[in-house]
Amino acid sequence: MAVITKYVVVRNGKELDKEFLVKKEAEAYDRMLDAADNLAAFIKDAGLEIDLDNRTIDAISVFLAKNGPEVTRILKGLKPLAPPAHAPDGVKKEPPAAAARKKAPAAKAKPRGK
Repeated sequence: MAVITKYVVVRNGKELDKEFLVKKEAEAYDRMLDAADNLAAFIKDAGLEIDLDNRTIDAISVFLAKNGPEVTRILKGLKPLAPPAHAPDGVKKEPPAAAARKKAPAAKAKPRGK
């Protein structure tokens, strides 16, 4: 008789149909679902002027989350045209790296003497 360990992702108290034999794969799937939930909330809260039902939003969110590396590659060089959706009106937020560059003065090279 063989003993097999299976990992199941539980979300909102409900076991999902998908089973995994490797814990890392189950955790990666759970993180992908977390990303999809965050994307779905972002889309629903965006105030888009199109009518999308929840199933469509969920399907798009899961697709984007499953293809995260490719989506990231596509969006990599994109600069925002407007302040982020979560920033208060009229407040322009800078990326943390840009703010750090402004705060820290550039180091000056000391001349080397012979």
